[in-house]
Amino acid sequence: MRLSNEQSIRLSKVCVWLFMILLAALDLGCYWAVDWFIGTRPVLLGFGLREGLLMMSTIYLGSAPAWVLLINLHRLLGALAAGQVFVPANVARLRRVSWCCTAACLLCLISAFYYLPWLLVAVAAGFMALIVRIVKNCFAQAAAMKDELDFTI
Repeated sequence: MRLSNEQSIRLSKVCVWLFMILLAALDLGCYWAVDWFIGTRPVLLGFGLREGLLMMSTIYLGSAPAWVLLINLHRLLGALAAGQVFVPANVARLRRVSWCCTAACLLCLISAFYYLPWLLVAVAAGFMALIVRIVKNCFAQAAAMKDELDFTI
């Protein structure tokens, strides 16, 4: 089964909205999620208030760049649906997405000092930042070429 461009963009928007809903649920239920998580992994993390506060801090601090990332992805998909592909606004959106991934990477690297599995999330976020940065550079060059071609006529 092959999706058309319009269907693919629609599916991507649905996924972005799903992640927004999940992130909002995590923001609202962070206390209970951390309480459950610590209860299932006392050997790795510990039982105390310190561990719970550290985990909640990581989640809440990571929520801010996650919201910025999701909003920028939603706007990028809207621009693509409108036929605006290689425009400076999309380059700026991709730049913000890459910085959000970088922020998540740094936050998870710091959080790995109290819970080592955050290191895996840091590596994944760093790799994603690199990929998005490369795509952003491609978009920037394509936007510059498009502008140049628009003035050639």
